[in-house]
Amino acid sequence: MRRRRAAWLQIGLVTAAAVVAVIPMPSALVERVYARGVYPPLQRALTTVSNLTDVALFDPLVVVMTAGLVGLAVARLRRGRGRRLRTAGRIAADLVVATAVVYLAFLLLWGLNYRRLSVRDTLDFDAARVNAASLDRTLDLATRELNRLSPAAHADEWPSLAAMPDRLGGAFAVAQADLGLGRGAVPGRPKRTLLSYYFVRAAIDGMTDPFALEVLLNGEVLPFERAFVVAHEWGHLAGYAVESEASFLAWLTCMRGGAQAQYSGWLALFLQLAGDVPPDAYRAAIERLDEAPREDLRAIVRRVSRSVPVVREAARRAYDRFLRANRQPSGVKSYDEVVSLIVGTRFEPYFRPVRRPS
Repeated sequence: MRRRRAAWLQIGLVTAAAVVAVIPMPSALVERVYARGVYPPLQRALTTVSNLTDVALFDPLVVVMTAGLVGLAVARLRRGRGRRLRTAGRIAADLVVATAVVYLAFLLLWGLNYRRLSVRDTLDFDAARVNAASLDRTLDLATRELNRLSPAAHADEWPSLAAMPDRLGGAFAVAQADLGLGRGAVPGRPKRTLLSYYFVRAAIDGMTDPFALEVLLNGEVLPFERAFVVAHEWGHLAGYAVESEASFLAWLTCMRGGAQAQYSGWLALFLQLAGDVPPDAYRAAIERLDEAPREDLRAIVRRVSRSVPVVREAARRAYDRFLRANRQPSGVKSYDEVVSLIVGTRFEPYFRPVRRPS
């Protein structure tokens, strides 16, 4: 009887995961019920707990899950001697059930944010504003801002990763309020992880743990990159799963910080603009930069060049498939869409985005 109940429970979990994976969900409903209802208090609770330690909880979670699956498979093999086909089938079933459980937990704790309304639907955004002239103006503005901010940004010591919540948390709260989030997300404590070795070789700056809702960072991210990279992961914690939208919130956060945070935000935008403007215009903009921001750009290129091309490409393809599986048709190209989001949005003074009426 107990085995039968366990079997039905497993069937139910797999069926639920399959149904949720394919069933259409109205974005407005997900926005109202999950993104602005269930998720915010869940994020505040989980991130507050994970912030109590500088240990990346994602690391032992992966180790325990992997060890558990391996141990279960070994036990199956020992009990199933002489019945290879049946044992293989049970191990495969265990993997399917485990995958279903992880997927359902992923959706509940964070992943449903992929199905919320696009931030474009909540802002005064018009794709017609994104054209060659406006992109050229944005590149020119980024160039001038980098030159203006560089002396002040480089005059002081760059804040450490541990100092980021104190240095940038207030700006993050204001940026969230500008997007109409009300009581915003709790900033995550940037943490080192066992995945850093992989991050460096795959040219990954960081990630958001979708289970403990914590921020994991590549330890080699340069000091002047930290504000934007950390704020980008905080954007994910705020429920913006789409990469361009997390970067949009990160840029708004940097604009509300001090000179160093603003410099980090403009530097990130300057790099993103490389794929949106003609190469000659981009090279000319680099020539107009002062030596300090030019050297910072060269340092970023040197850091990324230490990655391993094969690992970097494999990581890119895997993440592209992950994003497409989560209903992001542009895949990893969604990173680049932050430029059109910034350029196509109407702002009030101090880069306060204009929102559409509710």
